[in-house]
Amino acid sequence: MAKECIDDLTLKFKYPLNDGNFIPVLGLGVYQCSKDDVEGTSRSVSIALKQGYPMIDTAEMYKNEEEVGQGIKKSNLRREHVYFVTKLWEQNGYEYCLKAFDASLKRLDMDYVDLYLMHTPIGDHLLETYDAFLALKEKGLAKSIGVSNFNIAMLEGLRKAGKPTPAVNQIEIHPYMRRDELVQYCRDHGIHVTAFSPLTKGKRLKEPDMVTMAASYKKTVAQLFIRWCIQSGFSTIPKSSNEKRIIENSQVFDWSISDEDMKILNSKPQATCINETATIFNIHDMKPSWTSS
Repeated sequence: MAKECIDDLTLKFKYPLNDGNFIPVLGLGVYQCSKDDVEGTSRSVSIALKQGYPMIDTAEMYKNEEEVGQGIKKSNLRREHVYFVTKLWEQNGYEYCLKAFDASLKRLDMDYVDLYLMHTPIGDHLLETYDAFLALKEKGLAKSIGVSNFNIAMLEGLRKAGKPTPAVNQIEIHPYMRRDELVQYCRDHGIHVTAFSPLTKGKRLKEPDMVTMAASYKKTVAQLFIRWCIQSGFSTIPKSSNEKRIIENSQVFDWSISDEDMKILNSKPQATCINETATIFNIHDMKPSWTSS
């Protein structure tokens, strides 16, 4: 990421996408936010938007689209001032996708979404589903389209099938899971990377050396990891339903990580990524996914 971009970063900063649109640098993720407190989901969304978060990220699979839509209304912001992302869980073909998208819009009570993603490559009709995504984009119902949890083999499958390049690949990214090869592939092909789970699902927030490093900036480890994502050129969607943490997670634009500390963060041992598609699916057994009906 260019040094001048690092210096100019603010909560309102946006990264350009390959389709001419832009994606905000920071958003609120709401995975599992409604598991124990349905009302809390809409409240968390409203708090984040009032705090200045420009982006909200949910999914069909999270089963909280309705509550997220309510939270956006509670914020009293105009729809065009909120960048909204949702995802399709199963890739079961053209008509299935259109019906699922329509159901998501109804739950959200919206006329369009800013970014629609294939949540994970599940199903036997990935190309047909992607064609439906392209149709939704053509109609203006999804301003941008992309994928999530796609590895290089899956992205290559789309490319070799002659499909337009997705605008975004949303994957798990943090200092302990940098995904260097996949990230480089995305950058080489003009695919923007959004980092989910930047806080390591809480597993690395008490690492002594990370606590010490964060303290040197008078910040939390969570803020350190979010700032690392941003300085690395990713948009990111830390999740929280706690008001204090939602606010803290946005306070990452009035300081920067030194080059020396970035080198330390970029040398952390890498964890196994449970979302790496290649560890879940055998690509060679998925040939039907790469054929159009």
